[in-house]
Amino acid sequence: MLLVLTILSLAAAVLLLVRLLMLRRELGRMTEQLRSYNEGVTGKKIDVALIDLKLEALAEQINRQSHAIVEAEARRKRIENEFRQAVVNMSHDIRTPLTSILGFIQLLETEALTPEEKREYVTTVKNRTKRLQSLVNDFFELSVIESMDYPLKNEKLGLTALISDVLVGFYDSFNERGLMPDLRLPEENVSIYADESAVRRVIENLLVNTVKYAAGEVQIRLERQRDTVDLTISNEAKELAGSDVNLLFDRFYTADRARSAQTSGLGLPIAKSLMSSMGGTLTAELRGDKLTLVCRWKEATNPVEYVRIRRSHVE
Repeated sequence: MLLVLTILSLAAAVLLLVRLLMLRRELGRMTEQLRSYNEGVTGKKIDVALIDLKLEALAEQINRQSHAIVEAEARRKRIENEFRQAVVNMSHDIRTPLTSILGFIQLLETEALTPEEKREYVTTVKNRTKRLQSLVNDFFELSVIESMDYPLKNEKLGLTALISDVLVGFYDSFNERGLMPDLRLPEENVSIYADESAVRRVIENLLVNTVKYAAGEVQIRLERQRDTVDLTISNEAKELAGSDVNLLFDRFYTADRARSAQTSGLGLPIAKSLMSSMGGTLTAELRGDKLTLVCRWKEATNPVEYVRIRRSHVE
Protein backbone atom coordinates (compact mmCIF):
# COMPACT_ATOMS: atom_id res chain seq x y z
CA MET A 1 0.00 0.00 0.00
CA LEU A 2 2.83 2.35 0.90
CA LEU A 3 4.48 1.65 -2.43
CA VAL A 4 1.27 2.46 -4.28
CA LEU A 5 0.87 5.75 -2.40
CA THR A 6 4.47 6.63 -3.16
CA ILE A 7 4.00 5.91 -6.86
CA LEU A 8 0.80 7.97 -6.93
CA SER A 9 2.52 10.86 -5.17
CA LEU A 10 5.39 10.75 -7.62
CA ALA A 11 2.97 10.63 -10.55
CA ALA A 12 1.04 13.61 -9.17
CA ALA A 13 4.29 15.50 -8.66
CA VAL A 14 5.39 14.73 -12.21
CA LEU A 15 2.02 15.86 -13.58
CA LEU A 16 2.18 19.08 -11.56
CA LEU A 17 5.74 19.68 -12.76
CA VAL A 18 4.72 19.09 -16.38
CA ARG A 19 1.72 21.37 -15.92
CA LEU A 20 3.94 24.05 -14.41
CA LEU A 21 6.42 23.79 -17.26
CA MET A 22 3.61 24.02 -19.80
CA LEU A 23 2.21 27.10 -18.04
CA ARG A 24 5.65 28.72 -18.00
CA ARG A 25 6.12 27.97 -21.68
CA GLU A 26 2.67 29.35 -22.51
CA LEU A 27 3.33 32.51 -20.48
CA GLY A 28 6.59 32.95 -22.39
CA ARG A 29 4.71 32.47 -25.66
CA MET A 30 2.09 35.04 -24.64
CA THR A 31 4.82 37.47 -23.60
CA GLU A 32 6.50 37.11 -27.01
CA GLN A 33 3.15 37.65 -28.79
CA LEU A 34 2.50 40.76 -26.73
CA ARG A 35 6.02 42.10 -27.42
CA SER A 36 5.57 41.61 -31.16
CA TYR A 37 2.18 43.33 -31.04
CA ASN A 38 3.48 46.29 -29.00
CA GLU A 39 6.47 46.76 -31.31
CA GLY A 40 4.24 46.73 -34.36
CA VAL A 41 5.81 43.59 -35.78
CA THR A 42 2.37 42.02 -36.04
CA GLY A 43 -1.24 43.09 -35.60
CA LYS A 44 -2.26 39.64 -34.42
CA LYS A 45 -3.67 39.55 -30.93
CA ILE A 46 -2.73 37.06 -28.23
CA ASP A 47 -4.02 33.51 -28.58
CA VAL A 48 -3.66 30.70 -26.06
CA ALA A 49 -2.54 27.22 -27.18
CA LEU A 50 -2.84 25.65 -23.74
CA ILE A 51 -6.35 24.85 -22.53
CA ASP A 52 -6.55 26.83 -19.31
CA LEU A 53 -9.49 29.03 -18.31
CA LYS A 54 -7.36 31.42 -16.28
CA LEU A 55 -4.87 31.96 -19.10
CA GLU A 56 -7.67 32.40 -21.62
CA ALA A 57 -9.30 35.00 -19.37
CA LEU A 58 -5.95 36.79 -18.99
CA ALA A 59 -5.38 36.79 -22.75
CA GLU A 60 -8.88 38.14 -23.35
CA GLN A 61 -8.35 41.04 -20.94
CA ILE A 62 -4.95 41.84 -22.47
CA ASN A 63 -6.50 41.85 -25.94
CA ARG A 64 -9.31 44.13 -24.78
CA GLN A 65 -6.82 46.52 -23.22
CA SER A 66 -4.67 46.50 -26.36
CA HIS A 67 -7.74 47.24 -28.48
CA ALA A 68 -8.71 50.12 -26.17
CA ILE A 69 -5.21 51.59 -26.45
CA VAL A 70 -5.26 51.33 -30.26
CA GLU A 71 -8.68 53.02 -30.39
CA ALA A 72 -7.55 55.77 -28.02
CA GLU A 73 -4.46 56.42 -30.14
CA ALA A 74 -6.54 56.51 -33.34
CA ARG A 75 -8.98 58.90 -31.68
CA ARG A 76 -6.13 61.11 -30.49
CA LYS A 77 -4.67 61.29 -34.00
CA ARG A 78 -8.09 62.00 -35.48
CA ILE A 79 -8.71 64.82 -33.00
CA GLU A 80 -5.26 66.26 -33.70
CA ASN A 81 -5.88 66.16 -37.44
CA GLU A 82 -9.33 67.71 -37.05
CA PHE A 83 -7.91 70.46 -34.84
CA ARG A 84 -5.06 71.11 -37.26
CA GLN A 85 -7.49 71.27 -40.20
CA ALA A 86 -9.88 73.48 -38.20
CA VAL A 87 -7.07 75.95 -37.51
CA VAL A 88 -6.11 76.00 -41.21
CA ASN A 89 -9.71 76.48 -42.31
CA MET A 90 -10.45 79.08 -39.68
CA SER A 91 -7.32 81.01 -40.67
CA HIS A 92 -8.49 80.92 -44.29
CA ASP A 93 -12.04 81.98 -43.40
CA ILE A 94 -10.85 84.86 -41.24
CA ARG A 95 -8.09 86.00 -43.57
CA THR A 96 -10.39 86.26 -46.62
CA PRO A 97 -12.82 88.89 -45.26
CA LEU A 98 -10.04 90.59 -43.32
CA THR A 99 -7.95 91.05 -46.48
CA SER A 100 -11.01 92.41 -48.27
CA ILE A 101 -11.72 94.86 -45.45
CA LEU A 102 -8.15 96.15 -45.49
CA GLY A 103 -8.30 96.54 -49.27
CA PHE A 104 -11.45 98.65 -49.16
CA ILE A 105 -10.06 100.77 -46.31
CA GLN A 106 -7.06 101.54 -48.50
CA LEU A 107 -9.42 102.55 -51.29
CA LEU A 108 -11.30 104.83 -48.91
CA GLU A 109 -8.05 106.59 -48.09
CA THR A 110 -7.69 107.76 -51.70
CA GLU A 111 -8.92 111.24 -52.54
CA ALA A 112 -10.32 110.52 -56.01
CA LEU A 113 -13.49 108.82 -54.77
CA THR A 114 -16.97 110.16 -55.35
CA PRO A 115 -19.42 110.29 -52.41
CA GLU A 116 -21.36 107.40 -53.96
CA GLU A 117 -18.23 105.25 -54.20
CA LYS A 118 -17.33 106.03 -50.60
CA ARG A 119 -20.80 104.99 -49.41
CA GLU A 120 -20.56 101.79 -51.44
CA TYR A 121 -17.14 100.91 -50.00
CA VAL A 122 -18.23 101.70 -46.45
CA THR A 123 -21.25 99.43 -46.87
CA THR A 124 -19.01 96.65 -48.16
CA VAL A 125 -16.63 97.04 -45.23
CA LYS A 126 -19.55 96.89 -42.80
CA ASN A 127 -20.92 93.72 -44.39
CA ARG A 128 -17.53 91.97 -44.40
CA THR A 129 -16.95 93.03 -40.79
CA LYS A 130 -20.33 91.63 -39.75
CA ARG A 131 -19.51 88.37 -41.51
CA LEU A 132 -16.18 88.19 -39.69
CA GLN A 133 -17.84 88.97 -36.37
CA SER A 134 -20.48 86.28 -36.99
CA LEU A 135 -17.80 83.69 -37.73
CA VAL A 136 -15.85 84.46 -34.55
CA ASN A 137 -19.06 84.43 -32.48
CA ASP A 138 -20.10 81.06 -33.92
CA PHE A 139 -16.71 79.55 -33.17
CA PHE A 140 -16.88 80.83 -29.58
CA GLU A 141 -20.46 79.59 -29.18
CA LEU A 142 -19.53 76.11 -30.41
CA SER A 143 -16.67 75.89 -27.92
CA VAL A 144 -19.04 76.91 -25.10
CA ILE A 145 -21.73 74.42 -26.17
CA GLU A 146 -19.24 71.56 -26.23
CA SER A 147 -18.01 72.36 -22.74
CA MET A 148 -19.41 70.15 -19.97
CA ASP A 149 -20.88 73.06 -17.99
CA TYR A 150 -23.08 74.46 -20.77
CA PRO A 151 -26.41 75.28 -19.06
CA LEU A 152 -29.63 73.73 -20.41
CA LYS A 153 -33.09 74.22 -18.96
CA ASN A 154 -35.28 71.15 -19.21
CA GLU A 155 -38.98 71.75 -19.79
CA LYS A 156 -41.93 70.31 -21.65
CA LEU A 157 -42.18 71.86 -25.11
CA GLY A 158 -44.93 71.82 -27.69
CA LEU A 159 -42.72 71.09 -30.69
CA THR A 160 -45.42 71.51 -33.34
CA ALA A 161 -46.19 75.06 -32.23
CA LEU A 162 -42.49 75.91 -31.85
CA ILE A 163 -41.64 74.76 -35.38
CA SER A 164 -44.58 76.67 -36.81
CA ASP A 165 -43.42 79.81 -35.03
CA VAL A 166 -39.86 79.48 -36.35
CA LEU A 167 -41.04 78.78 -39.90
CA VAL A 168 -43.09 81.99 -39.99
CA GLY A 169 -39.86 83.94 -39.58
CA PHE A 170 -38.37 82.22 -42.64
CA TYR A 171 -41.29 82.92 -44.97
CA ASP A 172 -39.59 85.85 -46.76
CA SER A 173 -36.26 83.98 -46.99
CA PHE A 174 -37.91 81.04 -48.75
CA ASN A 175 -39.69 83.38 -51.16
CA GLU A 176 -36.52 85.33 -52.00
CA ARG A 177 -34.71 82.10 -52.91
CA GLY A 178 -37.66 80.76 -54.88
CA LEU A 179 -37.95 77.73 -52.60
CA MET A 180 -41.21 75.84 -52.28
CA PRO A 181 -41.59 74.36 -48.79
CA ASP A 182 -43.83 71.29 -48.56
CA LEU A 183 -44.74 71.41 -44.88
CA ARG A 184 -46.47 68.60 -43.01
CA LEU A 185 -47.01 68.91 -39.28
CA PRO A 186 -49.28 66.80 -37.06
CA GLU A 187 -52.55 68.39 -36.03
CA GLU A 188 -51.88 67.73 -32.36
CA ASN A 189 -49.11 69.61 -30.56
CA VAL A 190 -46.47 66.90 -30.14
CA SER A 191 -44.38 67.47 -27.01
CA ILE A 192 -40.80 66.76 -25.99
CA TYR A 193 -38.67 67.50 -22.91
CA ALA A 194 -35.82 69.81 -23.92
CA ASP A 195 -34.37 73.29 -23.68
CA GLU A 196 -36.58 75.69 -25.67
CA SER A 197 -33.83 78.10 -26.72
CA ALA A 198 -31.59 75.18 -27.78
CA VAL A 199 -34.37 73.54 -29.83
CA ARG A 200 -35.21 76.87 -31.46
CA ARG A 201 -31.53 77.41 -32.34
CA VAL A 202 -31.27 73.92 -33.86
CA ILE A 203 -34.31 74.47 -36.08
CA GLU A 204 -33.15 77.94 -37.11
CA ASN A 205 -29.68 76.66 -38.03
CA LEU A 206 -31.13 73.86 -40.15
CA LEU A 207 -33.45 76.26 -41.96
CA VAL A 208 -30.66 78.80 -42.51
CA ASN A 209 -28.57 76.04 -44.08
CA THR A 210 -31.55 74.97 -46.21
CA VAL A 211 -32.29 78.48 -47.44
CA LYS A 212 -28.63 79.05 -48.28
CA TYR A 213 -27.94 75.87 -50.24
CA ALA A 214 -31.25 74.23 -51.25
CA ALA A 215 -32.88 74.39 -54.66
CA GLY A 216 -36.46 73.69 -55.73
CA GLU A 217 -38.79 71.93 -53.34
CA VAL A 218 -38.02 71.60 -49.65
CA GLN A 219 -39.85 68.94 -47.66
CA ILE A 220 -40.32 69.58 -43.94
CA ARG A 221 -41.92 66.85 -41.85
CA LEU A 222 -42.64 66.45 -38.14
CA GLU A 223 -43.64 62.87 -37.36
CA ARG A 224 -44.23 60.75 -34.29
CA GLN A 225 -42.44 57.42 -34.36
CA ARG A 226 -42.69 54.61 -31.85
CA ASP A 227 -41.22 56.56 -28.93
CA THR A 228 -39.52 59.49 -30.67
CA VAL A 229 -40.40 62.67 -32.50
CA ASP A 230 -38.57 63.25 -35.80
CA LEU A 231 -38.11 66.52 -37.63
CA THR A 232 -37.03 65.81 -41.22
CA ILE A 233 -35.85 68.38 -43.76
CA SER A 234 -35.14 67.18 -47.31
CA ASN A 235 -33.96 69.15 -50.33
CA GLU A 236 -31.96 68.86 -53.52
CA ALA A 237 -28.21 69.15 -52.98
CA LYS A 238 -26.41 68.37 -56.24
CA GLU A 239 -23.13 69.89 -55.03
CA LEU A 240 -22.89 67.15 -52.38
CA ALA A 241 -23.15 64.24 -54.84
CA GLY A 242 -20.53 61.64 -53.95
CA SER A 243 -19.60 63.40 -50.69
CA ASP A 244 -19.52 62.01 -47.17
CA VAL A 245 -22.50 63.83 -45.64
CA ASN A 246 -21.17 63.26 -42.12
CA LEU A 247 -18.53 65.87 -42.95
CA LEU A 248 -21.32 68.46 -42.92
CA PHE A 249 -21.10 68.39 -39.14
CA ASP A 250 -17.35 69.06 -39.13
CA ARG A 251 -16.18 72.55 -38.30
CA PHE A 252 -15.62 74.73 -41.38
CA TYR A 253 -16.45 72.00 -43.87
CA THR A 254 -17.26 73.31 -47.36
CA ALA A 255 -18.41 71.01 -50.15
CA ASP A 256 -16.75 73.22 -52.76
CA ARG A 257 -14.53 75.86 -51.22
CA ALA A 258 -13.26 77.08 -54.60
CA ARG A 259 -16.82 77.85 -55.67
CA SER A 260 -18.02 79.33 -52.43
CA ALA A 261 -17.05 82.87 -51.58
CA GLN A 262 -18.48 82.37 -48.11
CA THR A 263 -17.22 80.18 -45.31
CA SER A 264 -19.02 76.98 -44.56
CA GLY A 265 -20.06 78.34 -41.18
CA LEU A 266 -20.73 76.47 -37.99
CA GLY A 267 -24.51 76.23 -38.08
CA LEU A 268 -24.72 72.45 -38.52
CA PRO A 269 -21.93 71.60 -36.03
CA ILE A 270 -23.64 73.85 -33.47
CA ALA A 271 -26.99 72.17 -34.15
CA LYS A 272 -25.48 68.68 -33.76
CA SER A 273 -23.74 69.61 -30.50
CA LEU A 274 -26.96 71.06 -29.09
CA MET A 275 -28.90 67.93 -30.06
CA SER A 276 -26.27 65.75 -28.42
CA SER A 277 -26.40 67.88 -25.27
CA MET A 278 -30.18 67.40 -25.10
CA GLY A 279 -29.89 63.63 -25.51
CA GLY A 280 -31.17 63.75 -29.09
CA THR A 281 -29.54 63.08 -32.44
CA LEU A 282 -28.97 64.93 -35.70
CA THR A 283 -28.10 62.81 -38.71
CA ALA A 284 -27.69 63.34 -42.45
CA GLU A 285 -28.38 61.06 -45.39
CA LEU A 286 -27.69 61.56 -49.09
CA ARG A 287 -29.63 59.56 -51.67
CA GLY A 288 -28.68 60.57 -55.16
CA ASP A 289 -28.72 64.36 -55.04
CA LYS A 290 -31.31 64.57 -52.23
CA LEU A 291 -30.06 65.57 -48.78
CA THR A 292 -32.12 64.63 -45.72
CA LEU A 293 -31.43 65.98 -42.23
CA VAL A 294 -33.19 64.27 -39.32
CA CYS A 295 -33.52 65.64 -35.77
CA ARG A 296 -34.76 63.06 -33.30
CA TRP A 297 -36.00 63.67 -29.75
CA LYS A 298 -37.58 61.40 -27.17
CA GLU A 299 -41.30 62.08 -27.00
CA ALA A 300 -42.53 63.54 -23.69
CA THR A 301 -44.76 60.62 -22.76
CA ASN A 302 -43.43 60.10 -19.26
CA PRO A 303 -42.26 63.21 -17.31
CA VAL A 304 -40.24 61.05 -14.90
CA GLU A 305 -38.46 59.14 -17.63
CA TYR A 306 -37.22 62.18 -19.55
CA VAL A 307 -36.83 64.71 -16.74
CA ARG A 308 -33.02 64.79 -17.01
CA ILE A 309 -31.08 66.12 -19.97
CA ARG A 310 -28.23 63.80 -20.77
CA ARG A 311 -24.80 65.24 -21.44
CA SER A 312 -22.91 63.53 -24.25
CA HIS A 313 -20.62 64.69 -27.05
CA VAL A 314 -19.87 63.37 -30.46
CA GLU A 315 -16.34 62.12 -30.72
